[in-house]
Amino acid sequence: ATEESTMTISANTTQTLYVRDPNGAYQELSFDEVIDAATLMLNTKFKRGIAINHAGDVKQHLKVKLAPLEHEVFYALWLDNQNRIITEDVLFRGTINSASVFPREVVKTALRHNAAGVILAHNHPSGIAEPSNSDEYITKRLIDALYLVEVKVLDHIIVGEEVVSFAQRGLI
Repeated sequence: ATEESTMTISANTTQTLYVRDPNGAYQELSFDEVIDAATLMLNTKFKRGIAINHAGDVKQHLKVKLAPLEHEVFYALWLDNQNRIITEDVLFRGTINSASVFPREVVKTALRHNAAGVILAHNHPSGIAEPSNSDEYITKRLIDALYLVEVKVLDHIIVGEEVVSFAQRGLI
């Protein structure tokens, strides 16, 4: 754990992060080391049994997982009745601009995990995270299908350069 960090970006776009250790000495970390450490930290926050408490943490976690992908994926974060993580799944893999989503398969997966809730997510490889009419339509269909088996859809998050939450926009 570090107490303080600073980041400098030079004119040649090389990025260096200096982290002070508990003894007060500074250590230089490469950009990749910083990303690896941040990914590890986020993944430890999202393991089985951890309660989901902050929407911002979920959005950051999903951005790390989904933003780098060059193809669209439809993703689920399955939760128990206390909003604790059961597991995460890539439910469907698509192309550069679409992924087919089948409500029947989502319901089967929810039942297999014995989930009480779910946070749905998908990425837009174009980088534009605005929900399309198709995104809103499939979300409604999934909410209706999962309702029948008592699984609550807590949010649908779209990841691009920005991250958009259906719940925060009042769409769920």
